[in-house]
Amino acid sequence: MTFRRIPFLLAAYAGILAASPCDSLSNIKLAATTIGSAKIVEPGAFTPPGGRGGALFKKLPSFCRVEGVIAPSQDSHIEFEVWLPESSAWNGRLLGVGNGGFAGSISYPQMAQAIAAGYAVSSTDTGHEAGATDGDWGLGHFEKIVDYGYRAVHETAVQSKAVVKSLYGSQAKHSYFNGCSNGGRQALMEAQRYPTDYDGIVAGAPANYFTHIGVGFVWDGQALDEEPATFIPPKKLALIESAADAQCDALDGVKDGVIENPTRCHFDPDVLACKGADSDTCLTAPQLAALKKVYEGPKNS
Repeated sequence: MTFRRIPFLLAAYAGILAASPCDSLSNIKLAATTIGSAKIVEPGAFTPPGGRGGALFKKLPSFCRVEGVIAPSQDSHIEFEVWLPESSAWNGRLLGVGNGGFAGSISYPQMAQAIAAGYAVSSTDTGHEAGATDGDWGLGHFEKIVDYGYRAVHETAVQSKAVVKSLYGSQAKHSYFNGCSNGGRQALMEAQRYPTDYDGIVAGAPANYFTHIGVGFVWDGQALDEEPATFIPPKKLALIESAADAQCDALDGVKDGVIENPTRCHFDPDVLACKGADSDTCLTAPQLAALKKVYEGPKNS
């Protein structure tokens, strides 16, 4: 060995010592996946895109943040992240978290809650960047619709497990998925199409039967926004809820503030009709007509 090689070897050795196991995740090879970044986030240092942090993120411990893109089709660009606690803080479990609405962004608040509880956690934007009520991205992009429909969550589960194994040297003891609304729909799709992705699934308020629920949203919107007079202001919603509870709560034999079986409740909104001028304690004739349309729902084409 020549002396001229010694500085080079020392520099290379120093580089190896400086590189953390988290940093090395940027070099792992995954099918149809590119890892863009893998780095340690110091305690309380993470701020979500847009700069809106909050106390939840300021209290986070140190973790390894992995960012990547999955491209199972030529028109796919599924961004996903995996957050991994330090080995000593890891509870041995992986949690996948769902999205609301039409997705379009990583679910950072849910990821923060999971990492604070000791989970390795993953989330995806499901293949597009947009607001949760924006569906324009799907026009003319069938593969992106497939990604949103089910493929992105499945691919994220597969690649997240590979990331977990690469860092910790073993698979998670158990893996779970938790989602609400559209996340509940994602949960049901996982259970139906890819039952081996997760050991346990929480499907909260699942927005399933998607074509029908979509038509229902349009129907409700048209009923309430047909004209200014049909709009029911948010401050009157508690009034409607209380009246429905008063009529139907006790149908199951227990008065507990919960309508146990909504299909047995045939609530008559006419009890809320204004007897005189409009106020926060009653519904006008146009508002009543709109509410009845909402309760009736769409019947045919």
